[in-house]
Amino acid sequence: MDHRGTILEALGIQVVHADSDRVVCTMPVDERTRQPMGVLHGGASVVLAETAASLGTYLQIDHETEMSFGMEINANHVRSASSGTVTATAVPLHKGRTSMVWDIRITDEQGRLICVSRCTVAIVKKRGKNEAGDTLEHITEQMATAADSNPGGA
Repeated sequence: MDHRGTILEALGIQVVHADSDRVVCTMPVDERTRQPMGVLHGGASVVLAETAASLGTYLQIDHETEMSFGMEINANHVRSASSGTVTATAVPLHKGRTSMVWDIRITDEQGRLICVSRCTVAIVKKRGKNEAGDTLEHITEQMATAADSNPGGA
């Protein structure tokens, strides 16, 4: 998968390991990912978490007939980091037909927990043979249906 011109390239996110049961990505804590107070920006942690969850889902869908989109994410930032590299490890909590729920733990180089996140990724059917994908209205409709069929994200 080509990451040129994406947020992964912009933030320096690297995929270390990826399979259907675990995804590991790293991200530097540097001028691209720090907030003005000099510590890792919570939004950068959320991007890292959603990247890992989205990649894990992508590996499990039929690319000819399905697409996946982040539907919901939450994050608790429990420790700050001001330098080095953080590592996200994502494992699936739920693998459904219309959604997957991932638990993501972000740690620093000493293995200390920086952020814990949960991300729900919707799986939607493509319509027709449009390489660009479905219309926004159709995607939104399918995401709502997936959410309705999975109350509470489970």
